[in-house]
Amino acid sequence: MVANPDDRATVEVTFGGFSARVRGGDVDIAVTGADTDPTVNGIMFGTNSIHHVHDGEVISLGTPRAGLRTYLAVRGGICVTPVLGSRSYDVMSAIGPAPLQAGDLLPVGEHTADYPELDQAPVAAFTGATVELLAIPGPRDDWVVDPDALVHTDWVVSDHSDRVGTRLVGRPLQHRDPDRQLPSEGTTRGAIQVPPNGLPVILGPDHPLTGGYPVVGVVIDEDIDKVAQVRPGQHVRLQWARPRTQVR
Repeated sequence: MVANPDDRATVEVTFGGFSARVRGGDVDIAVTGADTDPTVNGIMFGTNSIHHVHDGEVISLGTPRAGLRTYLAVRGGICVTPVLGSRSYDVMSAIGPAPLQAGDLLPVGEHTADYPELDQAPVAAFTGATVELLAIPGPRDDWVVDPDALVHTDWVVSDHSDRVGTRLVGRPLQHRDPDRQLPSEGTTRGAIQVPPNGLPVILGPDHPLTGGYPVVGVVIDEDIDKVAQVRPGQHVRLQWARPRTQVR
């Protein structure tokens, strides 16, 4: 929305409660993701819209009523030093720019000359209702007794979830052979792993590169961003995006 190249960083805020003062000049910003009723100097402006902020004014984000993560973009991007080509912090490896702390100063990069023609993005609002996700069967769905139990169970998001993975709580899936070991395989965002306790984990953006738990399904690309906005305690229902091949 603010015409930043793909390699420019934004600020990700979990559960809201963020404020920052603009210093050194005016900026254009956009706030997307979970609606935190953003304000500038106490005056509310809309989520998913562009807003001009003057030098010295304070941007504040409240607590979202629904959704989990909010993104603050500044035209020109947050110009922190990239690590291995990325400006994000990886939770599992602790690599990248450190998580923000009170008093940090965030430099803003040079913005491009072009500017988007829209000033409001038509994005559907998040709700606290059950989140429905489509998934395709995974390469190791035959490692559990009943793979369809994944789509027949009303799952609840655990409060132990993070950017590495969204942990689901419900009736555990049963492994066909609990003593069988799976060699480590490559992983991807959206993969649904089943660890020994039978409770699925949907891998997030900070997932490990490899994993040794069977992947019984993979959330489709169109639904993967929904996972990032599901709150602890919220219900999740999975459905197959295409028929699953029966084990013979």
